[in-house]
Amino acid sequence: MTTENKNKGKVLVVGAGIAGLCSAYYLLKAGWEVQVLDKEDGQNNCSIGNAGMIVPSHFTPLAAPGIVAQGLRWMLDSKSPFYVRPSLNPDLINWGLKFLRHANQKHVDAHAEAIRDLNLYSSQLYDILKDEVGFDFELRQNGIMMLYKSKAAEHEEQELAERARALGLDAVPYDKDGIQALEPNLRLDAVGGILYNCDGILSPSKLMHGLTVLLKEAGVTFNYQTSVEGFQVSGNKVTAVKTSKGTFDADEVVITGGASLPHLVRSLNIKTPLMPGKGYSFMVEPPENTAMQHAALLVEARVAVTPMNGQIRFSGTMELGPANDKIYTNRVKGIVEAIPNYFPDLHVSYPDKVWYGYRPCSPDGLPYLGRSSRYQNVLIAGGAGMMGLSLGPAFGKTIADLLDGNNPQTNIQGFRPERFQ
Repeated sequence: MTTENKNKGKVLVVGAGIAGLCSAYYLLKAGWEVQVLDKEDGQNNCSIGNAGMIVPSHFTPLAAPGIVAQGLRWMLDSKSPFYVRPSLNPDLINWGLKFLRHANQKHVDAHAEAIRDLNLYSSQLYDILKDEVGFDFELRQNGIMMLYKSKAAEHEEQELAERARALGLDAVPYDKDGIQALEPNLRLDAVGGILYNCDGILSPSKLMHGLTVLLKEAGVTFNYQTSVEGFQVSGNKVTAVKTSKGTFDADEVVITGGASLPHLVRSLNIKTPLMPGKGYSFMVEPPENTAMQHAALLVEARVAVTPMNGQIRFSGTMELGPANDKIYTNRVKGIVEAIPNYFPDLHVSYPDKVWYGYRPCSPDGLPYLGRSSRYQNVLIAGGAGMMGLSLGPAFGKTIADLLDGNNPQTNIQGFRPERFQ
């Protein structure tokens, strides 16, 4: 990778997920000295086991009209795509009240363009990144299909596609025969679908591994199994980060950290409410001669289907509540049982190996991105929910631009980190 020679100072990046790695990448290119801290080993964060989708089509935040009523109906079904584990946890209650206030059309309309622009920008950066990094992470910018089985879902998805086209996105509706023609090797059972040509896919594990190796070779220091325990503050600046493995000084601090973001910034008196949204994924070997041409989202089941490294990754569910290490088998069964409803030739058993991770979900469905208003040398990038991988490069490049004193390439005003103070 080509970097500027000038050393502009030392940046400490907290978190080795996609936001942290992309921040380190663009900061290093811009001439900063970079260190990365992470409480885990970098091998199994949420950026690795996800669906691998780049989604400008996801311009509607999670806090949207209808999601509350739908969520209440789904709570009666242990295999449903969305579930809130009942709890008296004050963080969950506080998050839920904020979510209710934002789940309206005015909120969606106010932020659709900014979410679209950040995703499109990130997609463009992925295209550039593919040529810059020198390793293959299976980037395919050939669109994602939304497959539906019911007339009600067809109506809703076609309305959404109309709004997407009004926002300048390439969304093409297909009837039953048309959507089947897009997948000549795999029989579909759907009444139709929408192909979002603006979307793409990649292999998260190949991207994360390749970026880590590249950054280490370029001089970035990684400190794994290193938990942040607090900050040294002087005036309105953080002078050092206190960790389980000693104190790290820095000129600038970038805090990512995924679902751990609220805990990381709490001692700075910064409020970034998040709930961890647990999702599950597993890999399947497809039958011979059934290679998928496009990734798909199964609309009614809320299951993502991604061809990846010669296999197919199935991922889904949004299980909100305090984090735990349990795999709820009924939620995985919900994914497994949905597959043959859309792909009759794919006979999938309950998987031997199930991955789970936590999407960092903000109560308004918007990311936290930008400089802290309290500390002149603290920046935050996180809370992207289901768009974390999609927004990684845009997060990283925006952080680098802000540190260099440049204006971000898209409007991030609505993503202010301290909007809930």
